[in-house]
Amino acid sequence: MSDHQSESPNPRSAGAGPRAASAYSVPVPTNNASTPLAAEVEEHISLLQRTSATTRLERPTNTRVFVVANQKGGVGKTTTTVNVAAALAIKGLRVLVIDLDPQGNASTALNIPHAEGTPGVYEAIVEGTELGELVKPCPDIPGLTVLPASIDLAGAEIELVSLVARESRLDRALQTYLKAAEAAGDRIDYVLIDCPPSLGLLTVNAMVAGREVLIPIQCEYYALEGLGQLVRNIELIRAHLNPKLDITTILLTMYDGRTRLSAGVAAEVRSHFAEKVISTPIPRSVRISEAPSYQQSVITYDSTSSGALSYLEAAREISAAGVIGAR
Repeated sequence: MSDHQSESPNPRSAGAGPRAASAYSVPVPTNNASTPLAAEVEEHISLLQRTSATTRLERPTNTRVFVVANQKGGVGKTTTTVNVAAALAIKGLRVLVIDLDPQGNASTALNIPHAEGTPGVYEAIVEGTELGELVKPCPDIPGLTVLPASIDLAGAEIELVSLVARESRLDRALQTYLKAAEAAGDRIDYVLIDCPPSLGLLTVNAMVAGREVLIPIQCEYYALEGLGQLVRNIELIRAHLNPKLDITTILLTMYDGRTRLSAGVAAEVRSHFAEKVISTPIPRSVRISEAPSYQQSVITYDSTSSGALSYLEAAREISAAGVIGAR
């Protein structure tokens, strides 16, 4: 559904507070979904009902560490990291976001200061500072914490080359932090690592630290071109550096159900990855694009928009898959 048809007014333009989520009442259609518009309205209502019915998500047995990766830029890695993390935290889980991209966009979206010189990931992986001294709470979402990235991280690729155990420095720092948090009675349920769009040492560090890979795939033709190479690189890392790493989650992003291209890409991805693909794709949405400019996730910016509901449903599916897999 297009944003001007399906989503609520901008909370700022509606006179709400700067971080207030908008709300509205959706009319239930009385006719059958015989038109694309009616079908999209029904899907929106269905999403709204499903996400509203789930007040809390079940905690996983152990901390799940996701690497959000794709070598292609612009596919929604940071957007997915931020909004899945926000959705999990809003549903009652403890979540840590590690911003491993020197641009610091995940830090921006979660309202975490990350100006040059701000302590964060660089100090953790290059200087060995404990994560407990660097992690910051997200001011808008209880239960969500962030390890920020500053532009200083841009030089880490070069500095890591000469360091001992350069591929596993993030893993060691993260595992120490997770054990300390659990010992203190504050176990982290999910860790999401936002990677830069390349396979340098930063991304290798993320994949050595991770246990699961979440791949956002844009529903456009070019998005499929580098996917095979990404999968091969993940296999190499699993073979030589981290045998526990596995691709568990594929999320279709920027989906437009009105186009044959989106439907074709989605069908091809589902035929290859099968049950690993989240059933609810993330639509193209003005609200998703607007939210970072207000230093928010779309979950807090407009909680009833199609983008927010889709990410909430994606978080529910990710959570359910982890619970089922642990049994």
